[in-house]
Amino acid sequence: LVHFTHTSIHLITPFDSGGSSAGLRTAFHMPAVGDLRNRLLALADPAPGNHRAMCRLAAYRFPQNADTTALYRALGALCSGEDTRVARLDAPLREVTCRSLSMFREAMPPAFDLRGASIGNLLLTGSWLRHDRQLDPALREFTGLIEARGIVRPVLDGDYQLAAELEDGSTLTGQHHITGKEVDTIASPVKRVWLTADETSLDPVFPRVDTTTAALIAGADLICYPPGSFYTSVLANLLPGGVADAISEARCPKVYLPAMGHDPEALGLDVFSCATRLVRVLEQGLRHATHPSRLLTHVMTDTRRGDYPGLEQLGSLERLGIQLVDVSLVSEASRPLIDGKRAIRHLLSMF
Repeated sequence: LVHFTHTSIHLITPFDSGGSSAGLRTAFHMPAVGDLRNRLLALADPAPGNHRAMCRLAAYRFPQNADTTALYRALGALCSGEDTRVARLDAPLREVTCRSLSMFREAMPPAFDLRGASIGNLLLTGSWLRHDRQLDPALREFTGLIEARGIVRPVLDGDYQLAAELEDGSTLTGQHHITGKEVDTIASPVKRVWLTADETSLDPVFPRVDTTTAALIAGADLICYPPGSFYTSVLANLLPGGVADAISEARCPKVYLPAMGHDPEALGLDVFSCATRLVRVLEQGLRHATHPSRLLTHVMTDTRRGDYPGLEQLGSLERLGIQLVDVSLVSEASRPLIDGKRAIRHLLSMF
């Protein structure tokens, strides 16, 4: 995207409950920052510059097999600026980095496990602490440090968890239990998902997006429901109150770009089922009923080169007022997945 525009807006789910983010969420009762960090680094200015050293530092992880003493010593060297990764930064970047990492170290619980910890996550956490536990100013600061070309925001700034009910009646709490990357994949299709206040509860909560996020959605030139884990990366962003209304208000194309390849979360779903489920989740969040085409205008596929289950049902989308756009999305280099540059060109042509 950075080769085409510097004004793209990315709303990211902060509900990740696995990996490096999990330890931070447990220690600080904060939103997950790992996916936010990843997206910002992906949007960093590709041109050479001082920010590239900052990007390399933010992408670094502590070794998974190092002992605790060595890791605490390594964190201390980062905080003091003695580590070569920090020492090579320009003075302004080095000062902010040392301040944020020192803030994290001072607040870090004594038993915090640094093995495999992402330095970018620790930087964002320290900045979040410095800014009175507010994520927006921390993200703005990180955006400036790495010269990211776009706006990245969490869909909610709060400590929430994803929960799911499966078709077999069982329930799961925590994103990592649903997505099946750190635990066994689900054996029964997902029936519904919702938000809870913490990982010990199944009681639904109904937080709302802030006015800034709602305005960004409603004022968009194009809305893309992107490829990704169907429930935890795509539908999760649609659950907070106000999202569906803002999408309905937006006078722009609203395009679903189905993922290719195997998505363990989408057990039992084809493209038509995913598109109609996406619409149904949005309809449940509306204050006033509207036509499905106000929520989803197009589904973009590459049926000649892509692998999509249930292709025979795609024609039924038109009865809902949703157009099928069948274009070239897969290149020889990207096969069997989507070629990002091709997808972006096709999306931008719909403005």
